[in-house]
Order: sequence, then structure tokens, then C-alpha cells
Amino acid sequence: MKQLFDLENWNRKEHFHFFKQMEEPFFGATVAIDCTIAYDKAKVVSSSFFIYYLHKTLQAVNAIENFRYRIENENIVVYDRIDGSATISRPDGTFGFSLIEFDPDFTVFEKNALAEIQRIQTTTGLFTREFDLENLIHFSAVPWLDFTSLSHARSYTFPDSCPKISFGKMMIQNDGSRRMNMSVHVHHGLMDGLHLGQFVDYFQEIMNE
Repeated sequence: MKQLFDLENWNRKEHFHFFKQMEEPFFGATVAIDCTIAYDKAKVVSSSFFIYYLHKTLQAVNAIENFRYRIENENIVVYDRIDGSATISRPDGTFGFSLIEFDPDFTVFEKNALAEIQRIQTTTGLFTREFDLENLIHFSAVPWLDFTSLSHARSYTFPDSCPKISFGKMMIQNDGSRRMNMSVHVHHGLMDGLHLGQFVDYFQEIMNE
């Protein structure tokens, strides 16, 4: 499911060591995503829009190789598949961390996501399962805020190289189109602005399909 990355022959070897030593090696950006077509498509297939754009997010994450890199024991590994750990809200106002496996087939993914969402909503506490591997993105939706930037709680002593992707409130524009802001934070030792841009561009492309 993962393989050791050839760090010694990587043209970013110096970049990796430079940013890895920093107390805060993550950088991020907030971008506006046109979700008009994706929202309409989710409604056509009678799906939750949240599940729909989570699937598109994981599709884009898995397509950009640097988003599948993780730092483990001072080495870089490349995972074959990246899943989603999404925060799932409960009726009592709390939330729990989920584990939703990615599948290219949306029907399969949706079935898995619905089962995991139901499981989280019928349990209590933050951690309701084990997270054995780092083949994850940390994913959240903040549908109450049309944010233009976002920060994350971080422990600098806790090793972490998982991308963090969050979506804000969907806004209807004057022309009837729909927009959501997306915040993406990634480890600078593993990627640069180039790779972040590739991810955003591809994500918008598949949201328009």
C-alpha cells in the first residue's frame, strides 16, 4: 500500500530538509471554487453534496502524486491510495473523526461514506476508531462561514504531514452561480506552490465535469 520514496535522488531533497526542520512546516491558501455544475450534478443523482465534493477532493488528492507523500520515521513514503478523515457533526453539536475510504466508483464511495457518517452520528467522543496509517487527508466543512482564510489547531511536537482541506459556506452569486471557498494546508517539505496549484486546477476541472 506504500513504498519508500527515493529521497537521495529527489531534486527537492534540499527543500525537504530545509522545511522539515521548521516548527511550522505547513503552508496554505484559500481559493474560490465554482461549484455550480457539481451542486446540480449531486442533486441529479440524489446524493449529498458534502459526499459528492468529498469524493471529488479525494479524486484530485490521489491524482497529484505529492499529495500522496507522507513523512514516516525521517523518510518519505508514497501511498497508493489516500482516504479521508472528515469531521462529522452530530445533532448535539459535537463532532467525531471519521475514516472514509476512497473508491474511484462514486456509488461504492457513497455507500461507504453514508455508513461511516451514520456510525459517527450514533457514537460519542472525538476518536471512535483507530487510525493505523497516515494515508489520509484531514477534511472538514465549515458551512456556517464564508471564510477568506482559515487556521488549524496544531501541536508542533506531534509529527504530521497530512494535507488539511476545508470548505466554507456555499454562496449563491448574483448571476445564479454557486461558489465555495476552499482552504488547503500542506507540508512544505513535501510540496510547493506548484503542486498546490496543480491540485486546485484539477479539482476545479473535475467539479465542472
